[in-house]
Amino acid sequence: MANIDDLFKKPYAPSNKRKLEVPQYSSASYKVTKVSPNSDSKSNGTATVEDEEDDDDIEAGPALPPDEAEDGVADEEGRFFGGGITSGTADALNYIDELDTGDGATAEKIDASWLRKLALNFERRISKNSELRAKFENDPQKFMGSEADLDADLKALSILSDHSDLYGEFARLGCAASLVSLLAHENTDIAIDAIEIIKELTDEDVEAQQQQWDLLVDAMLDADLLNLLYGNVSRLDEANESDRAGLYHVLAVIENLSSRTAIAESLGKNTSFIPWLLKRVQQKEPVVSQNKQYAAEILAILLQSSSPNRTLFFSLDGIDILLQLLSPYRKRDPTKGTEEEEFVENLFDSLTCCLDDSEGKIQFREAEGIELCLIMLREGKMSKPRALRLLDHALGGSEGATCCQKLVEVAGLKAIFTAFMKKHDTQTTEHLLGILASLLRSLPGDSAERIRLLAKFVEKDYEKIDRVMKIRRESASKVAAVDQDIRREKARLSSAHQDEGDRGDEWLSRRMDAGLYSLQTADVVLAWLVAEDAGAKNRIQGLLAERDESLEVVRATLQEQLREFDADAEDSDVMFQEMLMTLVEYLV
Repeated sequence: MANIDDLFKKPYAPSNKRKLEVPQYSSASYKVTKVSPNSDSKSNGTATVEDEEDDDDIEAGPALPPDEAEDGVADEEGRFFGGGITSGTADALNYIDELDTGDGATAEKIDASWLRKLALNFERRISKNSELRAKFENDPQKFMGSEADLDADLKALSILSDHSDLYGEFARLGCAASLVSLLAHENTDIAIDAIEIIKELTDEDVEAQQQQWDLLVDAMLDADLLNLLYGNVSRLDEANESDRAGLYHVLAVIENLSSRTAIAESLGKNTSFIPWLLKRVQQKEPVVSQNKQYAAEILAILLQSSSPNRTLFFSLDGIDILLQLLSPYRKRDPTKGTEEEEFVENLFDSLTCCLDDSEGKIQFREAEGIELCLIMLREGKMSKPRALRLLDHALGGSEGATCCQKLVEVAGLKAIFTAFMKKHDTQTTEHLLGILASLLRSLPGDSAERIRLLAKFVEKDYEKIDRVMKIRRESASKVAAVDQDIRREKARLSSAHQDEGDRGDEWLSRRMDAGLYSLQTADVVLAWLVAEDAGAKNRIQGLLAERDESLEVVRATLQEQLREFDADAEDSDVMFQEMLMTLVEYLV
């Protein structure tokens, strides 16, 4: 008896948003095959004739149909010779062809009235298939026709992605809930097609207003979309090509939904997606697959979106697992331009966002994350700048003191200062300055670790201070040029009696791009050295005097940071603010 699940198997067509690798088949695989009573039914129900040599030209069976070309009907490549599709499927295909060719004479107007007709037919297809499945549970031949009709109507819903103005009506009619209900269909191919339609309707490329998108998504969530998505993750088998594509669609839907923070948080709280993602990225594969890479990407998105998600992640020993996954890359790089490279990037992103939480810092230190980063810093290539970013986040903030001490204890100062003395891109330089500023801020006064840190700045005739000053000068020059442009823009707006409006954020962004963060962090480091060591203070004053400057320029930078804290009091780091106020007093 034919296997109903096989009737819907077909090569997956990737979406516009992301590219899914599709196996390339030889032309021979598309040759028609012989039909026999015992043959497999992976042919979408299409009866075909075997292409084989005949030893004699004996006519048998009923007469062949007349040449379609004589009737003016072109049957492309003879694909439908011998039947093989239901009348409902043929009608759906003809309707889509009419839309594709833009035949204004036959194409219906896509409006609310059209949608109501579509919705009514869609609901009928679902009901009919459900009834026939229940009535002829053990005889697939009796319900496979209704299943094919349902599948065709389901795929026809993709046209709604071009008419987002109908999303609200689609939800109001109950079609969104019906669409979601198909995720629980016994035929996984129907469920996969439903997931793909949901992916298309919620894609960020759809030109939908936020309110329209929200109406549709809220209706789907009310129909238990999240749990049904996870249910499909549990039953799909990636060894099967169709199921592998289905899992990809599930991940794409999660990515689309995670654009709303509340949904991303609900995914972690009300489903088991995060444990599953953590398990999926650990799955061993000869070559990193697209789904494994995508799972790592979704994990990073969910962790960045929600603090509760990170708390759950910590409870699963996620930090230790990520460090184990990254360990093989301490000395070798993933192949450039592959899924593996993006996979490693996503692992680093997940780990980085976790290190801004106190629990993340604790687990990172206990799992020897600092030691791994130092090995990457000494011997890695692709991993080197990413290891510096991890250390910058781990050591930063008021809760990074224990990580700072650990870095010094495991002889990390040499690796940090060796890297600092070399020329890097702007982002890597910022991370190095951030690490030095965190060490000066967090290491206890008069401790052995702090003394070792200060000794590094003093050794070799203060060469490290010279390097900090060089970075400061370069950054200050670039920021000054941008500041001059901004002053001219403000003057033009003032002369034209125009309000500056929201230009403040734009101007700040331009200053940051020019190197404002490097300038501010370098001056924090210099201010600490002035406060800590008389010899360092003299050196800094001498270097500033070379350009007719004094400690006042460093003081001005710190005071600007204090003003920024006052302007954004809700997000202020009180301890950092107090530190700046104390340092300003030494810059006289």
